[in-house]
Amino acid sequence: MPSPAGISVNDAVSRAIKTVLASLEDSKAENIVSIDIQGKSSLGDYMVVASGRSHRHVSAVADHLLKALKDAGLGTARVEGLAGADWVLIDSGDIIVHVFRPEVRDFYNLEKMWQAPDLEEETLH
Repeated sequence: MPSPAGISVNDAVSRAIKTVLASLEDSKAENIVSIDIQGKSSLGDYMVVASGRSHRHVSAVADHLLKALKDAGLGTARVEGLAGADWVLIDSGDIIVHVFRPEVRDFYNLEKMWQAPDLEEETLH
């Protein structure tokens, strides 16, 4: 479906996910996982989970990502948790990014929840 600017929604999402992943790599985020949640949730198209080594690193990764999104013309994302920097959530609309300290990431284990198969696709017993 083309947008008024002539850019398809899929192209915009593809550009956004590439921007997010490049920023996380550039910031030396660790264990970056991209999860396609299209059809699983109306929250967005992708969820990205990454780790920082410390509070300071989590904060720096999040700040760098926010700047990268803005510089790429993808708007200003909503942010939660930046003050504590244990778990920072960045919602850019189509992509939701979680940047955790490793201990917090292990505790919540979001990847397991979101990567579980849909019950329609595979029945679990």
